Amino acid sequence: MRGLTWDHPRGYAPLDELTRLDLAGSNPYGDVPEPIVWDRQPLEGFESEPIAGLCETYDVLVIDHPGLGAAVDALVPMEELFEPDELAGLRACSAGRCFDSYHLDGRQWALPLDAAMQVAAARPGVRVPAEWTEMAAFARGTRMALCLGGPHAFLMFCALCSGDFLDEEAGVRALELMAELLAAADPGLSLRNPIGVLDAMAAGEIDCCPLLYGYGSYPLTFSDAPAWPGLPPGSVLGGTGLAVSRRRAGTIREAVRAHLRRLLSEPVQAGLFPATGGQPAARAVWETGGFYRDTRATLEAAWIRPRFPGYIALQERASALIRDGLLARVPALDLFKDLHNEWRHR
Repeated sequence: MRGLTWDHPRGYAPLDELTRLDLAGSNPYGDVPEPIVWDRQPLEGFESEPIAGLCETYDVLVIDHPGLGAAVDALVPMEELFEPDELAGLRACSAGRCFDSYHLDGRQWALPLDAAMQVAAARPGVRVPAEWTEMAAFARGTRMALCLGGPHAFLMFCALCSGDFLDEEAGVRALELMAELLAAADPGLSLRNPIGVLDAMAAGEIDCCPLLYGYGSYPLTFSDAPAWPGLPPGSVLGGTGLAVSRRRAGTIREAVRAHLRRLLSEPVQAGLFPATGGQPAARAVWETGGFYRDTRATLEAAWIRPRFPGYIALQERASALIRDGLLARVPALDLFKDLHNEWRHR
């Protein structure tokens, strides 16, 4: 069987280790009828490559939930692979709203493998403010970067709006703060994706980023996403799910069920994944210490993005519009109106 994941150790190391054990002929995490050989795609492809096209080549795919709307005709709903009681059990064991993010039009299109959301990140000893109202003053006294590469300018905007990004008051407030923070931040590093920003932070080039997708394997301090006074942390749900293409579904049914069950089992999620640099979606892991405990409240509150056909392209356009507008110092109200117009004519 052929599988596709994303090109970061968090995305491929646990999967490759299971395949290695399968090919060695003795897997302590359980045997499967047939191993999966995993290919990788860059993070940018994972965030934007249409899932339906990939289903023509791959049997099992690690996907992001916003791409579901244009892909359901190419995927096998999980109700065709698992009984309702088993799906209910998997939902109960998953963290936050990870399971629900892959539920669309009454069907479950993927199972949560990895959990992520935007949080604050800093070098040890640096404390990022817990409220956005304190952030501008803090930014002027520290080495900060934002995370605006790829879709992340739009995703930061959505987090600052708590998902209500078409509300003018919330949108203008968010854009004004983003502009003020960018003026105090490292302009080059701020145009990177989360991995690029975290790499720079780990190398000592910057001290913190107030909002980006967390990777618990970095030797950094992570904390809940900042919040507006009186509101929960604002964040956009990320992570990954396991989807099955219709390509050969009829001939690999039992093998693929065995793989999905093993990948979501407690020994793999709570043992193999953290040990090999993964970031599991199992609720039990997020109830432990360190990175998981310190950011769990944000995961529980994270917003699920739209999943209609065409959303991914709209997300890319909106992010470019925000990023270019911030760099050009377009007034926040004008930038919001441009963004609203882009969304209205999707």
